[in-house]
Amino acid sequence: MRSASLELQPASYKNTAPRPETGPVSSGYAAALTLAAMSLGYGVVQLDVTIVNTALHSIGSSLGGGVSELQWVVSAYTITFAAFILTAGALGDRIGAKRIFMAGFAIFTAASAACALAPSATILIVARCVQGLAAAILVPNSLALLSHTYADGKARGRAVAIWAAGASLALTAGPLVGGALIALVGWRSIFLVNLPIGLAGLWLTWRFADETPRSPGREIDLPGQFMAIAALGSLAGAIIEGGSLGWENPFVMAGFAAFAAFAALFVWREVSAAQPMLPLSLFKHRVFALASLVGLLVNVALYGLIFVLSLYFQQLNGLSAFETGLAFVPMMGAVLPVNLIAPRIAERIGAPATIAAGAVLSAAGCLAALGIEADTSYWAICAQLIAMSSGLGLLVPPLTSTLLGSVEKSRSGIAAGVLNATRQTGSVLGVALFGSLVSQSGTFMAGFHASLMIAAGVLIAGAAAISFVGLRRSN
Repeated sequence: MRSASLELQPASYKNTAPRPETGPVSSGYAAALTLAAMSLGYGVVQLDVTIVNTALHSIGSSLGGGVSELQWVVSAYTITFAAFILTAGALGDRIGAKRIFMAGFAIFTAASAACALAPSATILIVARCVQGLAAAILVPNSLALLSHTYADGKARGRAVAIWAAGASLALTAGPLVGGALIALVGWRSIFLVNLPIGLAGLWLTWRFADETPRSPGREIDLPGQFMAIAALGSLAGAIIEGGSLGWENPFVMAGFAAFAAFAALFVWREVSAAQPMLPLSLFKHRVFALASLVGLLVNVALYGLIFVLSLYFQQLNGLSAFETGLAFVPMMGAVLPVNLIAPRIAERIGAPATIAAGAVLSAAGCLAALGIEADTSYWAICAQLIAMSSGLGLLVPPLTSTLLGSVEKSRSGIAAGVLNATRQTGSVLGVALFGSLVSQSGTFMAGFHASLMIAAGVLIAGAAAISFVGLRRSN
C-alpha cells in the first residue's frame, strides 16, 4: 500500500518567507513540511495528556495532595483548553491562523518551562492553565492551516489522518518516554521535553506555512469568553470536589448552581451577540451538530478512563512510572495504524458508518473490561485496552474531516474550535466524573467499574447519534 503522505496534494502555496539561495521550494515539499509543523503542534498538545498522567503519582509524592489535587493538575489544562479554543479559532480567522499558531507554540513552550520549575502544586496548576491556553491556540489553527493547504476533500481527509497520527504517536510515546524520564531524572523533566519540539514547530511554521485569508471585521466576544470559562470551571470544580467533599457540601452545590447560571448567560449572550464566540447557527447543520456531540461523548469516555487507569496501575498495582508507561504502550500504540487506515475505510463505507464502528469498538472494550479486579494480570486486560483505543483511532480522522467539510472554508477556524472545544469539555467532564467516582466509592474498583459502564453508555449513544446521519443520507 502506498504511503498516504505521498498522495497529498496542496490546494495552493504562496509562502512569503525568505527562500534559501539554492532556489525555490516545491509546493508539494512545502505542504508536507507545513503538515509536519501542524502535526508537531497537535502532537505536543496530546503529549501532555499521557505524559502527565504517567507522572501523577510522582507529582503527588513530590508536591503533596490527594486525588482531587491530581485531578486539578490534569483538568486545569483541559479547562482552559476547552474554554479558550473558540476564541483562538476566531482569532485565527480574524488575523491569520499562521500568526496565531506561532504565538500559541511560543506560549506553550514558555509555560512548559514554568511547569518544570513549579515549586508547589498551586504554581504547577497555574502553569498548566497557561499550557491549556496555548493548546487552545494550537489545535484549531493547525486544522485551519491544513484546511487551507489541502482544499480537496480526499486530500484533506488524508492530511487530517496524518495530523491525527502524529498526535497518536505522541500519545504512544508519552507514557514510555515520560516514565523513562521520571525514573532517570524526575517528573519535572517531562515538561522540558516540550522545549525542542516547540522550537522546531515554530521554525517550520515560519519557514513553510502559508498564511490563511483574514476576516479583519470579526470581533472577539469577551463577555462570552468569560461566561464560558466560568461555566466550565464551576462545573468541573463541583464534580471534582464532590468526590472528596461529598455531593451535599455547600461549596459543591454552589458550584453546580454557578454552572447553571453561567451556562444560561452564555447561551443568552451567544444568541444576542452580533458576532458571538460560538455561532449557534452552526448547529442548525445536522452533521456539524452530531459530529460535535460525538466528539464530546468520546472524550468523556476515553480520556476519563486514561486518568483512572493511571491511578489503577500506580496506586493499586504499585507500578513505577516507567512500568506504567510500558503498560500504556499497547493501548496508545494501536491508535497510530488505525488512524492511517481510517480515511480509506471511510472512503469505502462512508464516514458516519466508520465513526459509529469506532465508537462501538471502544464501547465493547469498556464492557469487556468490567471483569478487571485489583489483582487482574495485565495481559488479561491488554486486549480490552487496545480495543478502546483502536475505536478512538478509527473515528477521529473521519469525524474531524466530516465536520470541517460541513462548513464553508472561511469558517474553518471556528468550526475546528467548536469540535475541539466539545472534545476537551468531554475530557474535563470525564476526568472530573471518573476521578470523583474512584475517590468517593467504597472501593476504588467500584468506582472504576462504574466509570467503565458510563463510558460504554456514552460511546454507544455517540454511535447511535452519528448513525442517524448515515441513515438520513441513504434515504
